[in-house]
Amino acid sequence: MATAAAIKPSLTIKRRFAAPPEKVYAAWTQAEHLGRWFGPAGCERIESEIDLRVGGRYKIAMIMPDDRHDVSGIYQEVIPNEKLVFTWAWKSTPERESLVTVTFKKDDGGGTIMTLLHEKFFDEAARDRHNSGWSGTMEKLEAYLSA
Repeated sequence: MATAAAIKPSLTIKRRFAAPPEKVYAAWTQAEHLGRWFGPAGCERIESEIDLRVGGRYKIAMIMPDDRHDVSGIYQEVIPNEKLVFTWAWKSTPERESLVTVTFKKDDGGGTIMTLLHEKFFDEAARDRHNSGWSGTMEKLEAYLSA
């Protein structure tokens, strides 16, 4: 039986975008798109490398006005236009690896229902910081896809 201490915090964000799944998926998987929207509010620039295949690595640097945040991971599942699963570890705390699953489903109106599940956080404080960052990032993705 799992104890409460063994259960790692997670968060789920579900959003509807007017764009088709192919466009939303491309925004996540092509560096030239990712650099135009990724990162929380206040992020000035993104540098990214993407090796989109199972076992492939990605690296993202979020350049802030007074700081730089580097995150990287390995793709565990890649289903074009449907699903991405990848590990997530900050350069500053590589031992705190978590897991991100993003699914893309076409809705009845031709848009996309995107669900982001980020799980296996180190603690609730880490989850709450990521919730804030992901929420701002989703706002930027919506603006990018609407342009």
